[in-house]
Amino acid sequence: MLRLVDTHCHLYFDSFDADRSEVIQRARQNGVERILNIGIDIPSSKAAIQLAQSATEIFAAIGIHPNESDRWDESSYAELLSMSKSAKVVAIGEIGLDYYRKYTLPDLQKSVFQEQLALAKSCGLPVVIHTRNASDEDQSATEDALQLLVEWQKDLAFTNPPLSEYPGVLHSFSGSLSHAILAIDHHFMIGITGPITFEKAEGLRNVVKNIPLESILIETDAPFLTPHPYRGKRNEPAYVRFVAEKIAEVKQKSLDSALEITGSNAEKLFHW
Repeated sequence: MLRLVDTHCHLYFDSFDADRSEVIQRARQNGVERILNIGIDIPSSKAAIQLAQSATEIFAAIGIHPNESDRWDESSYAELLSMSKSAKVVAIGEIGLDYYRKYTLPDLQKSVFQEQLALAKSCGLPVVIHTRNASDEDQSATEDALQLLVEWQKDLAFTNPPLSEYPGVLHSFSGSLSHAILAIDHHFMIGITGPITFEKAEGLRNVVKNIPLESILIETDAPFLTPHPYRGKRNEPAYVRFVAEKIAEVKQKSLDSALEITGSNAEKLFHW
């Protein structure tokens, strides 16, 4: 049985309400040994923890997504800090910057992002970073996020050296090769999702080809970003295999080798 991990999904979404137990069972049957269930606000972070406590292989990340930044208030930091003490919480996320949806102003997003980076430093937990640019031509969300992350990681080198060595992951990476290299130079992992299997994703495959396998995590982002051959349908953790297979193909590695390395990467980052 292949040893798979899905380092990013959202199993508390209502699209799983009718068959959540079956989805988890299918993941097990397909060799998925670890699943990271990612919160996007306070209620979903609590739901992520609750689900993680119900299954050995499921863990939780807690945080406020940039599109939910207007939900941040004076109690948010304390609530997340309290939740972080759960043994099943292994990361702060999904946090970052999103200039595509424009649900919240960039300055507010940056402020909430920095608050949660400070939280992660206080908790000693890695971060799961969301960046979405306004367009393929405008990469400012990735660039702004990297500027903040590089400053944060440099500070960690003095204040929390172990965390500075494994500070987090850029989830569902969509930036340029130079962005990926900058992130890796500061010890961040690069999360790869279903789009790597899409016919027109040559740019993403080129990034994967030119970065070390030791810096890659495999993700589904379920229920979103479903890989080929199920594109257009609801995604789920069992489909992480298709992402892994494409990564192995691009890197010209055996699937077993790719899974061993990416699985080890996840263990080093999340300590699960």
